[in-house]
Amino acid sequence: MNTIPAQPAKIVLYPDPVLARRAGPVEVFDEQLQALVERMIELMRDAQGAGLAAPQVGISRRLFVIEGDAGPVETPQPMVFVNPEIELGGDLISFEEGCLSIPDVRVTVRRPQAVRIKAVDVHGEPFELEDDDFLARVWQHEYDHLEGVLITDRMSPRDRLANRRTLKEMRLDFEQDSEQ
Repeated sequence: MNTIPAQPAKIVLYPDPVLARRAGPVEVFDEQLQALVERMIELMRDAQGAGLAAPQVGISRRLFVIEGDAGPVETPQPMVFVNPEIELGGDLISFEEGCLSIPDVRVTVRRPQAVRIKAVDVHGEPFELEDDDFLARVWQHEYDHLEGVLITDRMSPRDRLANRRTLKEMRLDFEQDSEQ
């Protein structure tokens, strides 16, 4: 399937199966892709998130958007990463993360500090960036979504115990919604 499906209405919540699948590549760069990116940016901003991946809106494609602050711009600008590839480096750093698809859950995740990311933009133009701060963490988090990996997969036993009630409630809500 080369085209992008209908525009998403909302952010998909855990444990929707689309969140656990490895996303396929974006192959067509057209108005539908542009519209999807614009809608994803809108949803990300409405939810006050730092990033949003296509699987989080129910579309299993290798695409994510972030509210970027890389570069000389005073005001953060949205950045689009299509078919990204990442190279990791540096020390492992622990930091608390949340996820728009798993509201009210915060866990400590250990990630490499430095990232080099190669991607194409919404028009298919390649670019490459590096970061060893907050953006590097956001890129890794969103890239995980493209691989079908969630923060629940990276939880420590302590975080798993602390969040088990919330996750159980989310699973029950999902099952009830699926039955309707």
